[in-house]
Amino acid sequence: MTTLINPSQAPRKPLRSLDDALAELLSYAHALGDTANGVEVVSTFDADGRVLAETVVSPLQVPAHDNSAMDGYALCAADVPEAGGVLPVSQRIAAGSAAQALQPGTAARIFTGAPVPPGADTVVMQEQCEALDGAVRFSARPPVNQAIRRAGEDVAQGADVLLSGTRLHPAALGLAASVGRAELKVVRRPKVALFSTGDELVMPGELAPAQLPAGAIYNSNRFFLRALLLRLGCEVTDMGIVPDQLAATQKALAQAAEHHDLILTSGGVSVGEEDHVKPAVSALGELHLWQMAIKPGKPFAYGRVGAAHFVGLPGNPVSSFVTFLLLVRPFLLRLQGAEELAPKATPMRANFAWPKADHRREFLRVWRNPEGRLDLFPNQSSGVLTSAVWGDGLVDNPPGRPIAVGDEVAFISFAELLA
Repeated sequence: MTTLINPSQAPRKPLRSLDDALAELLSYAHALGDTANGVEVVSTFDADGRVLAETVVSPLQVPAHDNSAMDGYALCAADVPEAGGVLPVSQRIAAGSAAQALQPGTAARIFTGAPVPPGADTVVMQEQCEALDGAVRFSARPPVNQAIRRAGEDVAQGADVLLSGTRLHPAALGLAASVGRAELKVVRRPKVALFSTGDELVMPGELAPAQLPAGAIYNSNRFFLRALLLRLGCEVTDMGIVPDQLAATQKALAQAAEHHDLILTSGGVSVGEEDHVKPAVSALGELHLWQMAIKPGKPFAYGRVGAAHFVGLPGNPVSSFVTFLLLVRPFLLRLQGAEELAPKATPMRANFAWPKADHRREFLRVWRNPEGRLDLFPNQSSGVLTSAVWGDGLVDNPPGRPIAVGDEVAFISFAELLA
């Protein structure tokens, strides 16, 4: 006699760890720069946040010559053996001008960035000098090699100054410019189609709060997900809100797959009767639905629709926000060829107690207080987006670990995750 098993009573698959899920997700992310049209040349002015598709090699040394670090006087230190010594001023050297060899027993008036004349071995700042008529008096005996920036001390000729895979920031742009690069080869921006699912969703501005029907909510996820994508350098197509209908969901997915590298959705990846994203993706391509051992953010989906990647985030706003930062952010950075993917965690002390640890890995919203410890937002629900605004980072808490006041915890700053 065959015994029928109720699906609800069937053994559940074990929850996946975040590290395992991320490793598999990244294995699907092949860098766009490896494709024929995946690289473009942009002005160095416009390259902030882009990922280099080349290694920048310096054709020169920086600085190009020994130069003064301040306004003052260049001289041979041995010519002033004691405080109060006086030397005649034999030349004046401004930044951008050529310097003549220093006449023995003299000093040269020099300005910041100007070349140090041959024969000088130190620079004395003007505040330690007294200008006389055609001469200068030194208030102290000067040391050798003071206030001189040596040729090549910043960049050597032929050095790799920026490596391929570097995500550029303002200082990196300045470094590229300092070696003469007006343009840079970068990986093209990922093209992302974004839409939300849910008949309960209403866009702000469509209805006043007093006019919202029962069960309706404003679509907050669409706003922060679009902002996060833009911060990561993506070209975003906002496809709006898709009705909770299988045909409408399939149509939206098929359209999005035609011209995008990634389709990102929020909501509809659970197992409810109105969650149509899962069957729609499965019908058009392939879907991997992961139940992850993290809190918040248990449901997560990855798949393919045509040539496009598909990622489905949970609908609860904090779950969607946190899973984006932990999974989608590194995935998009890998698509762009970035080498640095993982956020840096800082050891800090808890100013709170968390006695009832969950069996899942938890990401608690916290705030660094003026004493340098971490305060906990009182409501850690996955629907309380206030916690992500009040807080300035996350505590990455291992499964089953209670936290007592004063315990050392791993803190990940939102500044690190949102950069």
